[in-house]
Amino acid sequence: MLACRALAKRFETDRGPVGAIRGIDLDVAAGQFAAVVGRSGSGKSTLMAMIGGLSRPSSGQVMIDDTDIWGLGDDAAARFRNANIGYVFQIASLLPTLRAIDNVALPARLKAHGRRDDIAAAAAQLLADVGLASYLDAYPSEMSSGEHRRVVIARALMNDPVLLLADEPTSDLDEQTEQEIMELLLKINRQRGTTLILVTHNLALAAEAQKVIHMAGGTIAP
Repeated sequence: MLACRALAKRFETDRGPVGAIRGIDLDVAAGQFAAVVGRSGSGKSTLMAMIGGLSRPSSGQVMIDDTDIWGLGDDAAARFRNANIGYVFQIASLLPTLRAIDNVALPARLKAHGRRDDIAAAAAQLLADVGLASYLDAYPSEMSSGEHRRVVIARALMNDPVLLLADEPTSDLDEQTEQEIMELLLKINRQRGTTLILVTHNLALAAEAQKVIHMAGGTIAP
C-alpha cells in the first residue's frame, strides 16, 4: 500500500547541506500497524511529512496505492491528500471558531462531494464513534486536550482515508488519556482496516505494532 524508494531530504544551512533523511526504502502493507521509533532528531517527523505529502523530498518516491504522490501537480496532490490520508499531529490544530462537528466535517466539505446534511450526519457519527456524541456543538475552548485529540481523530477519518498518520499524538497528554487515545487508534486500525503509521517514544506501544521502523541518523536502522 505504501512504498518509499530512495527517499531523501536535505536542508541547506550556513554550514552546507544537512541530510535529514538518507535514501530510505520502506514498505507498509495495507491494513498494517507500523510504529516509527528513534531518538529526537533521527528523522521520524521528516519522514512522516514526506509520506503524508506535506514536505517535498529532495529525491526519491512515495507511492500510495500505486500513485506517486510527489509526481502529481499541486492541485492534484492536494486532492489526493484530502481524499486518502488522515493526519493526527502533536498539536490538535482545530479551528477555534468552528464547532466540533464543523471541524470534523471540514475535509468532506473541501472535497466538495456529498450533500451538506449527509456530511453533517457522517461527522456526527464519527464524533459518536470516538466517544463525543454529546459534543457536536462544543467549541475547542470548551473541550479538554484529550477531547481535542478525539475530534482530530474523527476529522482524520472523515474521508475514510486508506492511510492514517499519527505523529506523537499523545505526547502532551496524561497517562490515562494517552492510553485511551492509543486504544482508539488501535481500534480504528483493527476494525476499519485503516493502515496506521505511528511515531512514538512509547516502546510498550510500539511492541504492539506489526512492523517497527527504527530510525537513526536519517536512516532505518537494521
